Amino acid sequence: MKLLAIDCAANLCAACVHDADAGIELGRQVLDLGKGHAEHLMAVIEAALKASGIGYQGLDAVAVSIGPGSFTGLRVGVSTARGLALALTIPAIGVTTLEALAAEAANAFPGRAVLAALDAGREELHAALFDEALVLTYGPMVATLSQATGMAVDAKAVLTGTAAPLIAASGHGFDTGPAVATADIATYARLAAAKGPGAKPKPLYLRGADAKPQAGFILPRRSHESGKPGSGEDHAPKGKKS
Repeated sequence: MKLLAIDCAANLCAACVHDADAGIELGRQVLDLGKGHAEHLMAVIEAALKASGIGYQGLDAVAVSIGPGSFTGLRVGVSTARGLALALTIPAIGVTTLEALAAEAANAFPGRAVLAALDAGREELHAALFDEALVLTYGPMVATLSQATGMAVDAKAVLTGTAAPLIAASGHGFDTGPAVATADIATYARLAAAKGPGAKPKPLYLRGADAKPQAGFILPRRSHESGKPGSGEDHAPKGKKS
């Protein structure tokens, strides 16, 4: 199976082509953008395909990071993956950023539980705990620093993700894997190939978007029946009864 993996969950705009049968990467393209994934993703995908020598028609599946991560980046990545899968009549496979980060930490610390945690701001973490076999135990969830620390202590877990230094600062002597926001693109490809087809991927949002409508500026509607504020009828004086 030849699989295209794409990742827009964090600062990277990344794509690679992975040969699951041979267990090798055929080509990749990675840009460290921060923002602007929508403008660059298709060019990144085409560069990865060109490097691999594989065209769109040679793909058997598309993998995509589904978060948690950047609200806009996740939408760009998932919608592109699903669009390509639909056009090429191949499956799209979602992989969370937390399971990809945990897989990389497990490579460095085999046989250990892993707590993958991302700093979500507002004194919140996005976290998931995986056991020694990388089976999801808790989460993904929104957790406080103390909750995440408690989970890691109880499981004697290795830490990974951008929140790893925050948790490690508690002084419990944790081992720490990569303190990054997303995994290498090849990790998403390998995990997706192992999962195989399933439900259509969708962004994993553990909390709502920061940008919301400002309800205080919305004008009240008027009802044609009542003539009261909130109606659509003018408030002109009515004539006297005869």
